[in-house]
Amino acid sequence: MTDTPAASSETRRQIKTDQPHTARIWNYWLGGKDNYEVDQAAGDQIRKLHPGIGDYARADRLFLGRAVRYLAGECGIRQFLDIGTGLPTADNTHEVAQRTAPETRVVYVDNDPIVLAHAEALLYSTPQGRTAYLDEDLRNVDAILEQASQTLDLGEPVALMLLGVVIFIEDDDEAYGIVRRLMDALPAGSHLVLSHTITRPDMPDVDAAVAFWNEHGTPKLTQRTPAAVTRFFDGLELLDPGVVSCNRWRPDGGEAGLPAEVAMFGGVGRKA
Repeated sequence: MTDTPAASSETRRQIKTDQPHTARIWNYWLGGKDNYEVDQAAGDQIRKLHPGIGDYARADRLFLGRAVRYLAGECGIRQFLDIGTGLPTADNTHEVAQRTAPETRVVYVDNDPIVLAHAEALLYSTPQGRTAYLDEDLRNVDAILEQASQTLDLGEPVALMLLGVVIFIEDDDEAYGIVRRLMDALPAGSHLVLSHTITRPDMPDVDAAVAFWNEHGTPKLTQRTPAAVTRFFDGLELLDPGVVSCNRWRPDGGEAGLPAEVAMFGGVGRKA
């Protein structure tokens, strides 16, 4: 069963095709078709500044798959709240989870008209499970939880997925506060899966690429150090191997062709 709002003509009018957009560039790097020439040009320019940046998209996507398989398989998680889902591609959260447990319920959340325009066509569920899409901003924690509770039982463990989304919250206190509020609302046994673009002295080309993006694209991105990313897991049991390059989190052989390390770090934490 799938619950997705129809994308109105007004929603489609909000989509700017003359300015590069993060979700569409990500889609381009993943080999998708939901992007425009302006996104391809920006994506290629960013790749010139940092040749390995396209690998971040792939590493982050593979990390999502491994984390969801682990949670649905070994941990028995049957509910996922995926905020900042981005444009649907292959192996979305519900597809990965429902292969293991067809009864899994997934709620996707994004406030991007580009994502909304594609949500109805691309997000499907198994008959035993359920998916829903919420057109909502990450900052509106109470609204997200209230609407998500129509599909998810928030009295049972939930996996909160925040992949590449808190990078859009510039203020540190606000970013950490949002994650804490979301996790505080979930019961023991819930998990946080989070990934984030990092800044580090030995990766100056990443900083240059982000600077280019913030000058030309939308929305703006905020980098954080690996230690700052780890702070999002304060109060949780951080699972091995901790917060690491996404392709180093419990690799299973699907990382062939990726560099030894990418500047997209991720981790998984459990609420005791």
